[in-house]
Amino acid sequence: MISGFFIDRPRFAFVIALVMTLAGVVALFTLPVTQYPNVTPGQVSVTAAYPGADAQTVQETVIQPIEAQINGVKRLLYVTSTATDTGTASINAVFDIGTDGDSNTVNTQNRVNWANAQLPEEVRRQSVTVKEQSPSMLMVIAVYSPGGSYDSLFLSNLATINIKDELARINGVGSVDLLGGLTYAIRIWLDPDRMASLNITVDEVSSALQAQNVQVSAGALGDAPGASEGKFRYSLQTQGRLSSPEQFGQIIVRSTDKGEQVKLKDIARIELGSESYNSSSLYDGKPAALLAVYQLANSNGIDIARKCKEKLNELKPTFPQGVDYAISYDTTLFIEASIDEVKETLIEAVICVILITWLFLQNWRATLVPTIAIPVSLVGTFAVMSVIGYSINLITLFGLILAIGVVVDDAIVVTENVTRLIEQEGLSPRDAAWKSMEEVTGPVIATTAVLLAMFVPICFLPGITGVIFRQFGVTISVAVSLSTVNALTLSPALCAMILRKGATGGSNFFLFRWFNVAFDWCTVRYGKVANFFINHLLAVIISIGLLVFGCWRLYDILPTGFIPDEDQGALFINVQ
Repeated sequence: MISGFFIDRPRFAFVIALVMTLAGVVALFTLPVTQYPNVTPGQVSVTAAYPGADAQTVQETVIQPIEAQINGVKRLLYVTSTATDTGTASINAVFDIGTDGDSNTVNTQNRVNWANAQLPEEVRRQSVTVKEQSPSMLMVIAVYSPGGSYDSLFLSNLATINIKDELARINGVGSVDLLGGLTYAIRIWLDPDRMASLNITVDEVSSALQAQNVQVSAGALGDAPGASEGKFRYSLQTQGRLSSPEQFGQIIVRSTDKGEQVKLKDIARIELGSESYNSSSLYDGKPAALLAVYQLANSNGIDIARKCKEKLNELKPTFPQGVDYAISYDTTLFIEASIDEVKETLIEAVICVILITWLFLQNWRATLVPTIAIPVSLVGTFAVMSVIGYSINLITLFGLILAIGVVVDDAIVVTENVTRLIEQEGLSPRDAAWKSMEEVTGPVIATTAVLLAMFVPICFLPGITGVIFRQFGVTISVAVSLSTVNALTLSPALCAMILRKGATGGSNFFLFRWFNVAFDWCTVRYGKVANFFINHLLAVIISIGLLVFGCWRLYDILPTGFIPDEDQGALFINVQ
């Protein structure tokens, strides 16, 4: 008998329980905390820009070639796309649940590369971006100016330069997006009347910009294999891309042999503004820049939110005077409140189980054995959850709450039987533990098998529903299995060490006396009722059958039911 080994060597049983508990405690601090299991399919976002094109042109020249190549990617479910009149193309590829995000991104990028040759030159110059898109928006941070001293353009660039990259480097952050972000750009507002009078077209202006706003390498003086005998080498630096409205104004659009020149400032108004004016952000009625933080799958959202807030507090002293930040949207607040409520329920359930066990066993030594089994089984479950990649969420915690009343059953069976053998047969605690395990080892294993037969099948449900119920079923199954291990190893060893002959004595307490009297009364009445049904089973079946037949005939006779008489306030039966 395997339990006898642990009865004679209790330290070995204690070591097993200690290892299970320590592994669970370590996993408890490393498991991600989320509201629900990750049931959203993986997504990969493909974005491209075709400046100046309308939505139909973007659809035909950008989206269609890319979609034609993306279709057929491994484990792709469907593709959605949008095109705007601002020349922006957005394609979202949705993949099956459980696929690896990095593999999906690489496979999609390869297909997009196949479509590059079919895209317009301007789109290739702007580049096509492929990245994994996290659907889980964790929080939104508003960088705003309480006094209105800065506009949204300034705040957007401040957030992009000083905040966005800092938050993106936090472990677990999938991406940080600037919602409706504005970017500084040189705006050139052409004057069509002056251009028409000079017979200048937009293509001439565009060609002049491309030819004169370039970054070039000027080389060096005194570099080998030149014949110069100079002792020094000088790298030449020339003016590269233009950076101010004045510099752009000096671009020559047209020149003649006579030295006449038409510069860009002569036919256009040039200013430093925003690249796009299609969006704007406000917070509390003030100009703002909104940063959306997305978390990676299976990451700890509460830990990420805490680190983001710490980083913002660290960066706040570097903000210009008159700039502040606020958390305008935070999903972790609801997650923390939900988890706290479940934790309170978990603690209350443990206390109720301990009190009920003490009420029935009426022996603090006997109560101590199943009480120790509860945390060992529950905490050990976290170690298994960490190995299989689960998170601490409402589903797994609900499974643990439900498992509290189950994991204690096996330990109670062992303890109660050992106590009975000590009190009724006068055996020593060690001998009683030996004999008890010979009697209850089979029933303990059988009850565990029955419970597993109930919860294991739901672990094989497919789809999104299967993901949710799988974590629920696995959590309970693991907790029940660990409770069986405790019942066969730790519980008999504790019974042999803790229990004492004649130590019950709790029945003298007045509450226990009242409970025993009430419980004995209920037991006697329940026995009489059960005996009556067993001895008169045939009569009960016939009575129930007659009752069902009578109700069916009554319904057949009175098909229209009861019709109330409004004048007399009485009920009449309409019989056909």
